[in-house]
Amino acid sequence: MAQVFKPSANTYSRLSIFGALFAVAGGLWALAAFNRSDYITGAHVQREQPVPFSHRHHVYELGIDCRYCHTTVERSAYANIPPTETCMNCHSKIWADSPTLEPVRASYRTGEPIEWIKVHDLPDFVYFDHSIHVAKGIGCQSCHGRVDLMNLTWQESSLHMEWCLDCHRHPEKNVRPRDKVFDMTWAPTGVERETLGARLVETYDIESRDDCSVCHR
Repeated sequence: MAQVFKPSANTYSRLSIFGALFAVAGGLWALAAFNRSDYITGAHVQREQPVPFSHRHHVYELGIDCRYCHTTVERSAYANIPPTETCMNCHSKIWADSPTLEPVRASYRTGEPIEWIKVHDLPDFVYFDHSIHVAKGIGCQSCHGRVDLMNLTWQESSLHMEWCLDCHRHPEKNVRPRDKVFDMTWAPTGVERETLGARLVETYDIESRDDCSVCHR
């Protein structure tokens, strides 16, 4: 019987098999990279708000403490959005006639809250408690980034589970003295970071919890 395929067909078949394997692997890698991209996670995307509130101006330039607006962050699971009355403590006298702040004045007159757009929006199946993180010495900057330098606020990190687990498994990388939790500029480096972190983990009795029930209840 005559030979149907030339000897070179063996080479082509091997190349096609390996090519298909590389194509599948490359497709899976591209899909994983896309899933971690800012486009999907929403990280580093400035969120437009009903009022263009600038953390940079209020925190960095004016020196207003985070807790002046987010009053429940130390005792509640949620860092509350400040009521309009908090804004009007200053803006009843400062920029009181600014057209930009008309939504604030309208909210104050009518009692209707401003519908702010949530920036760090975790899925409903994830439980996160601000108060325990603050109590254990985790600074605002660790999760929110240098929010004090943001004009319009954005989500600094991916909020993927692996990002949370990295901190839970290695808390010494982020823990800081409690009096530095709200200090955005505090940033020890090198050996000081490792030594201080390990000591604070022991002092604050921090456990490296990564079981499912910690966040999924």
